[in-house]
Parts: sequence; C-alpha cells; structure tokens
Amino acid sequence: MSGEKHTGPVRVGVIGLGWAGEQHLKAYQQLANVEIVAIAGLEEDRLAYLGKTYNAPHLYRYYEELLTRDDLDAVSIAVPNYLHAPIATQALARGFHVLCEKPLARTLQEGEEIVAAAVSANRVLHVVFNHRERNDIQVLKRYIDEGKLGRIYYAKAYWMRRRGIPGAGSWFGNKEMAGGGPLIDLGVHVLDMGLYLLGNPQVLTVSASAYSELGHRGLGVNVNDKKFGTGYAYDVEDLGSAFIRLANGATLLLEASWATHSNAEDDFGVVLYGTEGGAEIRVRNHAWQDTLRIYTDVAGTTADIQPKVTRGEAHLAVARKFVAAITEGEWSSHDGSEGLLRTRIIDACYTSAQQGSEVVFKM
Repeated sequence: MSGEKHTGPVRVGVIGLGWAGEQHLKAYQQLANVEIVAIAGLEEDRLAYLGKTYNAPHLYRYYEELLTRDDLDAVSIAVPNYLHAPIATQALARGFHVLCEKPLARTLQEGEEIVAAAVSANRVLHVVFNHRERNDIQVLKRYIDEGKLGRIYYAKAYWMRRRGIPGAGSWFGNKEMAGGGPLIDLGVHVLDMGLYLLGNPQVLTVSASAYSELGHRGLGVNVNDKKFGTGYAYDVEDLGSAFIRLANGATLLLEASWATHSNAEDDFGVVLYGTEGGAEIRVRNHAWQDTLRIYTDVAGTTADIQPKVTRGEAHLAVARKFVAAITEGEWSSHDGSEGLLRTRIIDACYTSAQQGSEVVFKM
C-alpha cells in the first residue's frame, strides 16, 4: 500500500539534542519543502540553543509531549538506542513518518516491532546511514553497477579506533542502553556500506567473535568525547569481528573497534576484490579527499585509478530522500527493511560471539 502524494511543506519534529539531532536539523533547514515545528530533549540550555538556531517554535523536554501534536507529518529520532523502539512505534501509531538514527534497534525483536508498526500504519520508515552518501561510496557504486569490477567475491568492511570509546561512563558503553559496543555503533555503518556496494545480497551465515579487554580497565577512552550520561557501567565489547557468507558466493569480513593497541586513529573503509578489478576506500579521521583507489589491468600491466571525489552530502542526502519518499506517496517500499536487515546481522554477530558458534539465516 502507498499513500497519497503529500502537498505543502513536510512538518517535522526532531527528538534528540546531540550531534546527530543537530545534523537532522541542519539538513531539514536546507530543504525548501520542510518546516521544523518542534524539538524535544532533556538538556534545557541545549534545547533553547537549538530552538533559536533552527527557528523551531515549539520546544519540549519530553518526547511524549512532542508526539501529542496534531500538526506534524514526520519525526526524527536521534536519541540513545534503547529509546528507538518506544519512540518509533509511538510515532508511527500517531501517523507520523519516521527517520531514525542507526541502528534501527538494539535487537532483532525490537527492529521487527518497529518495521511492523511502519507497515501497519502505512508510513515511511528510514534509517540514517549517512556514510553511504559519501561521494567516494557513490562513485564506486556507479563503477560497480557498470560491471567494471566483474563479480565481487570478497569484501572487507572495517572501522577501527585506537582510543575511541565514546566518553567515560557514557550510555554508549552500557549494553542495556546501547545494545552493544563498536559492532552496533560503528560496525553497522560499514556493514551498510559493504552490503550497499555489493547490491544487498542475501546473508547465509554469520560467525563472529567479540572481545572486551581494554574498556573495563579504563583504557581506550576518548577523553574529548563527551556523550550524554555518566556513571554507566562499561559492559560491551572493545572489538568485534564477523565472517559473513553471502548467497551469491561472496564473503564479507566485518571489523569494528573502539579500542585497540594499534596504529589506528579513527579509520574506516571498504575493500573489494572482483574478477575484473578491485577497489579500496580508506578513510582516516573522516577525510574525504584521496580516499578511493581502483585496481585493474591496462594492456597487460597493472594500473591504479584514483578518481576525484567531492565531499558528499551525508545527512542532507538522507533527509532529502526521506522527504522525497513522503512527498511522492510511494511509501510501501520505504518500510525500514534495509535497516532491519542490518540489525538482524548485528544481532546475529552478538549471538554467534556469545554462543561460540555460527548462526545460520533462514532463507
């Protein structure tokens, strides 16, 4: 089922006052057919600042108050992971379209509940995967779709940090609030990048390991990263890795860490090996220039191609696509299924690591 085409401005409310919430506000402010109506969040000074900066007329401490409004079309969710499911399901039940920060949910069960609510309400549900909107990813995706790499049979997606635990005692390091550590925080981003480039093949099996060797000893903390909340116990992994078998015969190796004794700073990327060529995106400290290399043969000799890329639009591109889905009225194909698949894979990673065995996906 799809909805009618939306006419007039899309009226939005944003829940969450941190970095992600402000990225949503910045993006919406740049879209001519969007009106920022309301913002909700607990930190009063920050709430007042964002309300003034982004001309939001209605400010609330509690998201429940924002969701009672009758003049909203859509809601952005940019809060700790444990709140994604309750806020999303309430917003969808109220008839609002939902743009949710990654991950969709802490667990597969929560993710399925959110998607079921979107389908039942016949509303758009998008999950924010802003890194796939990088220009190097988009250029490489077009190159792949043109068949230039041939059949891709092996891929690696990684995000590695040396000292990158997000703030001492923050909710990020608490399993109950976050659902996990770097696998669900960073790994889900590069998992999305890898699967997107590979054309979203079916997953057959997941075999994963998770290690907690540094964070519980107070090592690996980014002292400059001030996240919401303090005093939470650190009980998640520092490093996670997974070997993922795909139905097309390819495999994907996933690595994500917040803390390692390594030369990593804040490094992520994707490596692809294909029958006709290979490619690598290597990003250090969120750089966007000189990140993409393509490896091929020319006239019987090896050749490296270095495409020129631009910065990309990140959250702006995500918000534009979300709003376009609402206004075009084709809602049935925007039910959050891609985000749910990523949640399912990360959930399987944690299950595999805990059980010490492979998890098989039902076809």
